[in-house]
Amino acid sequence: MLAAELQLPLPEIPRKRYFAIGEVSDLCQVKPHVLRYWEQEFPQLKPVKRRGNRRYYQHDDVLMVRRIRSLLYDQGFTIGGARQRLKEQPRAGEGTSADLAALTAANRTETSAPDRNREIRQVCDELESLLKLLR
Repeated sequence: MLAAELQLPLPEIPRKRYFAIGEVSDLCQVKPHVLRYWEQEFPQLKPVKRRGNRRYYQHDDVLMVRRIRSLLYDQGFTIGGARQRLKEQPRAGEGTSADLAALTAANRTETSAPDRNREIRQVCDELESLLKLLR
């Protein structure tokens, strides 16, 4: 849990039409081999494949990867549980424009630097007090 609390927020998604797998990997903080595995496990994730079987993800694909990542890493779902949750919840393109705006805003919402620094200081203080107790 401590490592998840100190994890940096995801970077903002640039306004581009297509993203290579390496770019998506950086934007979502997931390794490329994990992205390729998720393509097999989640039917909602379908990047465009071009010459040489190269994958090109669109903006909606990047949002879907972030959703999957959140379900698996942040919320603790299994692959099957995350797959089921995605089936139950409408995809960004199938909902209303308000749903799409909310999803986009949620993906862009990041902790501000002062808040993040305060949280890190709190964790450090807690760790120091635990060290004192152990001594």
